Amino acid sequence: MTGHSPVERVLTLSIAASSLAKGVLFGVSALFFTTVIGLSPATVGIGLTVAGAAGMVAAFSAGHLSDRFGARRILAVATVVQGVALAGYCSASSALGFTLIACVAVGAQGAQRTAQATLLALHFTGPDRVTVRARLRVVTNVFVGAGSAAATVALATGTPAGYLVAMLAASALVLASAAPLRHLPAGPVDAAMSDPERSAATPGRSPLRDFRYVGIAALYGVLTIQFGLLTVGMPLWVTLHTSAPATTVALLLVLNTVLVALCQVPAARLVTGVRAAGRTVMGSSLFLVLTCLLYAAAGPVPALAAVTLLVLAVLAASAAEVLSEAGEWSLAFDLADPRSAGAYQGVSQTGFAAGTMLAPAVVTGTAVSHGTPGWLLLAALFLTAGTATHHLA
Repeated sequence: MTGHSPVERVLTLSIAASSLAKGVLFGVSALFFTTVIGLSPATVGIGLTVAGAAGMVAAFSAGHLSDRFGARRILAVATVVQGVALAGYCSASSALGFTLIACVAVGAQGAQRTAQATLLALHFTGPDRVTVRARLRVVTNVFVGAGSAAATVALATGTPAGYLVAMLAASALVLASAAPLRHLPAGPVDAAMSDPERSAATPGRSPLRDFRYVGIAALYGVLTIQFGLLTVGMPLWVTLHTSAPATTVALLLVLNTVLVALCQVPAARLVTGVRAAGRTVMGSSLFLVLTCLLYAAAGPVPALAAVTLLVLAVLAASAAEVLSEAGEWSLAFDLADPRSAGAYQGVSQTGFAAGTMLAPAVVTGTAVSHGTPGWLLLAALFLTAGTATHHLA
């Protein structure tokens, strides 16, 4: 599927290529960092956490830059920078070099997300924005899965050369994803830059003075921890604290990928306005509470019962994921001042980047380290964030 409008078609092609790269990175990057560069897992973790902070700064700054120079320009530059940074990993030889390159790569990715969201805010209206974003999310999931499958070739070799080729392939895919962006039509900012009268129009409101929007963005960051729950918490919980076989982890990840691909667009259709978006986010938090309870229950039971509970947990987690994303996208678009679309989307994406950065530490420090009490603490955290978002909406 290549979309229903020129903007969606271009973004679909670009996101397909970059998501293939992301899937390859998911499969081989950790092994590349440890076996080829020679870093310890702890050093990699620290470096990526620092890079996550850079991603937050870049996501926020890209919003203002998109309003100033145009979202399509920022997206194109950020994509090229990320592609070059991924190739730069291949020349890293120290912890400092790795961390600096990671800051550039993760920062560019944060800027990309803000610029993409700004383009959707500028070129689409009403429910169409959420529907288009949902379709692009499906493209992302499908091609990340394909990239992860392709990474098995490098994993099968088990050699530094194989990992190096995979990293260079990911870099090439990201650079290739910049090519379709040349065909993006000019947005309002691009047109205003060549029109002095339009560029002198009344500036939009600063999102930092919009306390409801900032609050919802911060709560979005809390709910974003759910992604770390799936990618970090679930694998560690299954292998360390349940009697389920380790292969269950891969099956659960595939199940989540399929469910999100099938359900994200229908979930987006449930959101018909700000109030509905708030209710949808509240509903997602209830599914997250159920997810935490099911994961906790899978700990002390025999293997068959554990696998059953884990499957139910991923079903609930997948429902929470598609509902929370649909609701949060709608709030991010509908509550923004259209005159400052980039700045507002930058604030929203900063919340996402903060949650992504903190998720591994939060999940391992609660559920993985403390078992049932940790799962209950996470459940309370998600419920509080969902309820507060509902009230603000």
